[in-house]
Amino acid sequence: MFPYFIMLIFCGIPLFFMELSFGQFASQGCLGVWRISPMFKGVGYGMMVVSTYIGIYYNVVICIAFYYFFSSMTHVLPWAYCNNPWNTRDCAGVLDASNLTNGSRPATLPSNLSHLLNHSLQRTSPSEEYWRLYVLKLSDDIGNFGEVRLPLLGCLGVSWVVVFLCLIRGVKSSGKVVYFTATFPYVVLTILFVRGVTLEGAFTGIMYYLTPQWDKILEAKVWGDAASQIFYSLGCAWGGLITMASYNKFHNNCYRDSVIISITNCATSVYAGFVIFSILGFMANHLGVDVSRVADHGPGLAFVAYPEALTLLPISPLWSLLFFFMLILLGLGTQFCLLETLVTAIVDEVGNEWILQRKTYVTLGVAVAGFLLGIPLTSQAGIYWLLLMDNYAASFSLVVISCIMCVAIMYIYGHRNYFQDIQMMLGFPPPLFFQICWRFISPAIIFLQAKVHRRLPQNPLHFGSLLEWNVLLHQLPQRPGVPEHGPPAPPSPTQTYGPQIRVREEPPNRRPRPPNSAPPKSHSSSAVGPLDWDYPIQRCQSLALSSRLLADSEASDPEAGQWEPGT
Repeated sequence: MFPYFIMLIFCGIPLFFMELSFGQFASQGCLGVWRISPMFKGVGYGMMVVSTYIGIYYNVVICIAFYYFFSSMTHVLPWAYCNNPWNTRDCAGVLDASNLTNGSRPATLPSNLSHLLNHSLQRTSPSEEYWRLYVLKLSDDIGNFGEVRLPLLGCLGVSWVVVFLCLIRGVKSSGKVVYFTATFPYVVLTILFVRGVTLEGAFTGIMYYLTPQWDKILEAKVWGDAASQIFYSLGCAWGGLITMASYNKFHNNCYRDSVIISITNCATSVYAGFVIFSILGFMANHLGVDVSRVADHGPGLAFVAYPEALTLLPISPLWSLLFFFMLILLGLGTQFCLLETLVTAIVDEVGNEWILQRKTYVTLGVAVAGFLLGIPLTSQAGIYWLLLMDNYAASFSLVVISCIMCVAIMYIYGHRNYFQDIQMMLGFPPPLFFQICWRFISPAIIFLQAKVHRRLPQNPLHFGSLLEWNVLLHQLPQRPGVPEHGPPAPPSPTQTYGPQIRVREEPPNRRPRPPNSAPPKSHSSSAVGPLDWDYPIQRCQSLALSSRLLADSEASDPEAGQWEPGT
């Protein structure tokens, strides 16, 4: 946990605050914010590609959770015993000795059950065989797609329909849904935690979870995993933070939000670890093996190890329903952000009146495209591609994007300009700790992580390595350092470029009112969501409004001093 908290303090929270303040001041998505320096607009496209990759495979994970949720609606969980048609002779359940080997072994067993399960029989659990042989019908190679698993395809359609319906009105509708999807998992976690700590062997699992392995503290892989986990859990460099913050009120205290959300998010991860390892400790105690033998990660933990542990609990279908319902809610909350990021970026980039009035159709189009692109992941080789995208879509690319973003804002746009913008927006400059992290510590740590990241292949290239590089390179910022439409035009008398943009302007609204509608009574009347995400009528589009020029404006226009950014 030590590397995890170091990365949280010096990278996670500072970058989270930077992205929230960046999006809130600009009131634009991950593409529009780069008007501060058009040559770095490729960073925004990199964020879009990351969100696209993650959005495609993340909904497949949600659809598998839906599948397990529906499969749990039975008296006996289908992965509890080895008496099913898909089980092999090596299957060994832990509930009933008579069912250990599909009825092919003698009913009288030696007393050392754990030795029998883990050595003599080379045990494969019924939950693993249910996952590999029934749910996935796993093929033998990444190139052998086999057939599309129709049950998974149906669940994928259900998950995309749910996501679209929740986003049909943009953040107005998703902001209300998030009240439930963000809070109810805590109820489920608490129920599972209370049940888990009362089981025999739970303390052993928790101690395994809390005991640091100091011999690995200097391994680059450990620090790389910690950085990837922080970036992934907080959503840094996805573009979602910038997009959602763009719906904030201009003077919303995003500094407070960033600290509270970052700490709450990581505290939830630690809390969930207690829930998981308390039950894994009970399972290890039941089998008579070490916790490390039953602990797993990734899909193996969510769909193999933990479901098997749930079969050992009384009324196991109930706990299974709660667990997978929690996974569905957690996944939907992330998927809302990913889809809204893509939709907002497309709408902001096109920016004409036609698409502004048809944002719902854009959302539908993105959802349909995501469903179609997710179909190959429901095939028999789909899990190979899902793991490939998971390992390379949101790891090294996030590190590169964050590093370039820090450098572009602090050293190209200018740290003094950015600190002045935050002071104008919040009423106070960013704390000294964040200023130091943004300018020196965070870019240095991110750069070092990029240099030693374990994802960089060092073996001779083969088919798998080529695929990995293809996924990786597609997400790196597109053409960093090259203007999006060639060199910028010469500055007009009323506008300059890059860090010298200090002009107060009143651009076209990004989200105009419907025709013939009355103006809103106040900007705050439309606020929704836990972060006061709103649907503003007018936005401050300039990314560096100088107080000096505002003072000059007041001298020439007495009414100019009454103007307030973002209102």
